[in-house]
Amino acid sequence: MAAAAPGAEGPATEAEAGGCGGEGGSPQGAGPRLPPASVSNGGAAEGGEELVELKVIWNKNKYDVKVRLDGTGADLKQEIHSLTGLPPAMQKVMFKGLLPEEKTLREIKVTNGAKIMVVGSTINDVLAVNTPKEAAQQEVKAEENKKEPLCRQKQHRKVLDKGKPDDVMPSVKGVQERLPTVPLSGMYNKSGGKVRLTFKLEQDQLWIGTKERTEKLPMGSIKNVVSEPIEGHEDYHMMAFQLGPTEASYYWVYWVPTQYVDAIKDTVLGKWQYF
Repeated sequence: MAAAAPGAEGPATEAEAGGCGGEGGSPQGAGPRLPPASVSNGGAAEGGEELVELKVIWNKNKYDVKVRLDGTGADLKQEIHSLTGLPPAMQKVMFKGLLPEEKTLREIKVTNGAKIMVVGSTINDVLAVNTPKEAAQQEVKAEENKKEPLCRQKQHRKVLDKGKPDDVMPSVKGVQERLPTVPLSGMYNKSGGKVRLTFKLEQDQLWIGTKERTEKLPMGSIKNVVSEPIEGHEDYHMMAFQLGPTEASYYWVYWVPTQYVDAIKDTVLGKWQYF
């Protein structure tokens, strides 16, 4: 009896060993299936592409879009083009400032649900708007040639005769500069009150601020911009924003530093200045 116990245990041990070794009939297929099961959850990384959901806002329209987080700003512009028909070259894309084309969305820390503001016009819109603007500019130029210099006209002399504002911004003659990142200040309006100009590119607006109030004008509502050097102070200009069809709609600003004149015209009339 004592010798039989070890003998009975022997076959049981061999059966267990055979099952673990995978050489028995039924367990043979179980072993090879184990390694694939251990990596079956790897589908989340398929293709190695991580997507981010964005809200693109253009021309009062909103678009929900998924793009690659490692795509660049230029790639996003192409996606916006497919959504809106707005060519990339005519897009100004804003996310915490102007979106850099060469950096990835990951690098500029774009997250799910981020709002992307887009400013720009389709080619058809540009043609429809610019043709009247160009005609208006030519008409104004022709009228200017017939008249005496603006700075000698009585309506302007009463402002110019006050002299330069104490806080006028410095001017640089013979140089063209981009607009500064701060508002243009230290100027007079037609009433002789202090005025400042703030260019809100992300909203496509020009803000004209006085002590009493701030007028927020859509860039597209400004039909033309005219300017002329101030006689005897050619490093400063007097400038008007045409808000309607007649000269009565001109909003005049005096003592604009000459280096910013071209940048103001380009910004208001549609040629973007990047900062």
